[in-house]
This record gives sequence, structure tokens and C-alpha cells, in this order.
Amino acid sequence: MLRFVTTNAEKAAEAQAHLAPMAVEQVDYDYVEVQAAEVAQVAARGAEEAYEKADGEGPVIVDDTGFSIRGLDGFPGPYAAYVDDTLGIERVWSLASELADRHAAFTSAIAYADGDRVEVFEGTVEGQLVAPRGEGGFGYDPIFEYEGRTFAELSMDEKNEISHRARALSKLADWLQSQPIS
Repeated sequence: MLRFVTTNAEKAAEAQAHLAPMAVEQVDYDYVEVQAAEVAQVAARGAEEAYEKADGEGPVIVDDTGFSIRGLDGFPGPYAAYVDDTLGIERVWSLASELADRHAAFTSAIAYADGDRVEVFEGTVEGQLVAPRGEGGFGYDPIFEYEGRTFAELSMDEKNEISHRARALSKLADWLQSQPIS
């Protein structure tokens, strides 16, 4: 069994779907999120701390996601959640709307920790920034267009098939199949 350290039940359900038949249990633990230039560093440190707090009761996974805009030199990057909370996507769109290069990317890092090792698996999906549209999703989904539709215009199932987190979880699933789990 893997313990997914997240307060988001939808993330845990998505992980269960990608990692089946392995059981995934949601664990509600608020680890200290370090400030780092890369989401992989944030996830790895969170997984180490969560494993230590769990007193070695089996492996844990932690995820962190960033959103980067090439025309803004990668801003907001690993600070995406903070920027969304403080500025909101309308203001982010306002900053980016006049850019010649509106290429954007979501990157998720899933970190696995079992006391002996920490492994990190990243997934990225690239697209373009557009004016907000769509009713679904959350965060930057309404301004992130992938293959003609924003993430907010996709159903949750469609998004979960192609998302950055799905890509990272697929890499984790492949790795887990070849590893003994302690």
C-alpha cells in the first residue's frame, strides 16, 4: 500500500486509478513546503518529512505542481499556488495576454519515499495561455489550452488521462512494477 500525503481527495482518487491494483490511501498531513526552484525538490523534501512523521509505516508519495510561462521566464513556476491565491488567474492572464510567446507548461513531481530512498517522477504537459474559458477544473485550467481546448473545458476524466500528474503517476507506476516495496 502507498500512502498519498494530500488534503485533496480527488488527487488520491486519480493516483488510485493510475496505480491500481496497488492500494492508495489518502493521508492528511500538512508537511512544511520548502521554497525551491524546482517542483521536484519541493516534492522530495515533503516526501522525506511525511515518511519520517509516519514512523516508517510504509512508503509515502507526495506531489507538487508548478505552472510556468515561457514569456515570463518561467514565472510563476513552483510558486503557482501562491500566485493563484494572491493574484488569481485573471491577473496572470492580464500579465501574459500581451506576450508574443504565451507557451505555458504544467509540471508535476511525484516523490516516493520509503526510508531507504527518495525517487521523483515528473510529468509535463505543454500548451498555450488563452483568455479564460470553460467551467471545469481549478487553478490555471481556464487559461491553459491544450490541443484546442482549455483544461477547464475538459471533463475530469479527459483531463486525468493527459494531465501532468497523470504523466508523473504513469512513470511512478512503471517504476513500482520493477521494485520491491518495503
